[in-house]
Amino acid sequence: MKKVYATNNAPSAIGPYSQAIQAGDFVYVSGQLPIDPATGEFAGADIASQTKQSLTNIKSILESEGLSMEHVVKTTVLLQNIGDFGAMNEVYGTFFDSAYPARAAFEVAALPKGALVEIEAVAYCKK
Repeated sequence: MKKVYATNNAPSAIGPYSQAIQAGDFVYVSGQLPIDPATGEFAGADIASQTKQSLTNIKSILESEGLSMEHVVKTTVLLQNIGDFGAMNEVYGTFFDSAYPARAAFEVAALPKGALVEIEAVAYCKK
């Protein structure tokens, strides 16, 4: 059995997918572009502001079901330019305490809408 997560505090899906799906004790949050749900536009043109918005979107999706970033056990970060890794990492670190989730980061040829970053997450939700 799966449960669909959806909130107006994060951007709506721009295709045939859900913001997040809970399956068993895990929540799989779809890749979040740095779109501000209030404006429908990117939060900024730089990697720091876009990273912050992507992670804020993940946080909002989790919070809509009573979870937090502390529940995140794995993330995948897709970067348009791996040279942005350091600046992304500085912002990323502010969203987690010292029990950081596992993570992979990749440079990709392109991201939807020309984004600089997209981040997906897996959270453990057993209470």
